Amino acid sequence: MTADRRTDRRAQHRAGRSTPRKGRAGGPVSHRRRPAFRGRRPLLAALLSGFFLVGVCAATGIAWDPRDAASVQGASAPGGEPQAAPATAGATAAPGEATPSPAEPPAPTKGAAAKGNPTGTLDSGAERPTGALPFDMPQPAALRSGAAGKKLVFAHYFTPYPLSLDNAAADRDYYTRNYLNPDGESGKHGRYGGLLRDRPLPVTPKSGDWEYANLQQEVRTARAAGIDGFTLDLLSLSGKNWDRCNLLMAAARSVDPAFKIMLMPDMTSLNTDDPAVLAEAIATLADASAAHRLPDGRLVVSPFKAEEKSVAWWTEVIALLKSKHGIRTAFVPLFLDFGAHSGEFAPISHGFSEWGSRSYVGQESSTRDVRRAHDMGKIWMQPVSVQDARPNQGIYDEAGNTATLRSTWTHAIEDGADWVQLTTWNDYSEGSQFAPSLHNGHAYLDLTSYYLTKFKTGSWPEIVRDTLYLSARTQFADADPTGDQSLVMSLRKGSAPPRDKVEVLSFLTGAGAVRTTVGTAQGSYEAPAGIHSQLLPLKAGTSSAQIVRDGKAGVKVDLPYRVDHKVEVQDLQYYAATSGRDA
Repeated sequence: MTADRRTDRRAQHRAGRSTPRKGRAGGPVSHRRRPAFRGRRPLLAALLSGFFLVGVCAATGIAWDPRDAASVQGASAPGGEPQAAPATAGATAAPGEATPSPAEPPAPTKGAAAKGNPTGTLDSGAERPTGALPFDMPQPAALRSGAAGKKLVFAHYFTPYPLSLDNAAADRDYYTRNYLNPDGESGKHGRYGGLLRDRPLPVTPKSGDWEYANLQQEVRTARAAGIDGFTLDLLSLSGKNWDRCNLLMAAARSVDPAFKIMLMPDMTSLNTDDPAVLAEAIATLADASAAHRLPDGRLVVSPFKAEEKSVAWWTEVIALLKSKHGIRTAFVPLFLDFGAHSGEFAPISHGFSEWGSRSYVGQESSTRDVRRAHDMGKIWMQPVSVQDARPNQGIYDEAGNTATLRSTWTHAIEDGADWVQLTTWNDYSEGSQFAPSLHNGHAYLDLTSYYLTKFKTGSWPEIVRDTLYLSARTQFADADPTGDQSLVMSLRKGSAPPRDKVEVLSFLTGAGAVRTTVGTAQGSYEAPAGIHSQLLPLKAGTSSAQIVRDGKAGVKVDLPYRVDHKVEVQDLQYYAATSGRDA
């Protein structure tokens, strides 16, 4: 009966879900983000009103498809946000919806919130501790000068999910009570088991201007990882998301004048057809010194889903920026279908980008895309991703533990991309975050620093200390949730097949034995010097791995999140841990 119920649920979901938009002929489906927002700005405002901070939670993931409104629903809205008092924190109700009660919220006993924070760690915002990485990270100045300084790496910043939404303690903040809890926000996310499966790594509540301080912390974290700046997703031109855009521009300048913000108008959500309105908004943000410009002074504008508007429309925006605001523009459109639109956009473009796919298979098309852009005399910004799992859209990609991260970075390096965009820094609704999170700690960001160093310097960093990375899901791919969740995620077309594996990714100074524990199964294997990935069958229980040389135990990594056969809520994101950090 259980198998029949699962099959029936997924069959019903597939029948009711529109087919994901295909990319260019012969290529993988382009993974994009939010659903259509048009005409729904009041709803978004209400939704944005309620995210923030950290908590006792769980989950991880990544992948992308054109965003459905469901992707950001409940996460972004021009309205007010939760207040600092946790009892009254809540998103503004959309028209026609019941207003969430300010009374005692439902206890976080189900879904991701039930996982808890086993290590009890908080994100202090400090620089990386000594020994966190398998190599010695170059200083920011070294990565920003000479040839390295021309190979830029940006991380896509999604304003609905800052470090905190209400400045409350992690065990009772808005993330924990309403986004990770299937019963949160008056049960509006119950059909898919809660809005999120992971959240930002908890931060301590702050006095004073805590939102500004938290944005400064995010800039410091990204800079320490070697990232040059953020691509800023402009979801709206007013309200809380817009306010946070302006605050981030100021925060970047205050932390590091060299940290740049690339403006990315999101054409799936901006509610305007007037080129003058968008030009005015871009000019407003361009007044900030953090706005990314080329060495010749041109402002870089990189709209998300640029093909939503015609070349003529964008030509008018560019002309208005110059004639009315005195701003020369370097236009770098990001497409969901690069092959279909690159030719028509070439005359007005400095470069190109696309959103890309979120599985480790099918990445070969990026080689063709880079070559096509370069043959047209344009730069190319390559998407690099970790994973993609979207409960509220009922779809996910098989990331293969860290295989997608390693594959997309390898293509960016080997195919000669000019810039890289990490997709994303913090979009937890699509499980695509690189930023430090509750269930990944700094693992994915630390791994990125290794590949980023190669991308920028042209040389692989020397491994100077043993480091282990451990990743796995907390449930089996075919697990059928026993709770009230009725919409379950199905594998996206073109993705690698689902797999149930634990991955030990080792960075070793020399060959050594790796002792592993997966549930009750213990084992050992010989790992070579350098980088090595070892896959083990996923089993119920927790996992760990440790280096052993000459009978002496070395570094160890534990993945404390328990794997279960029976689960209340479906969670297909990969969790990760590193031996280089406590969190």
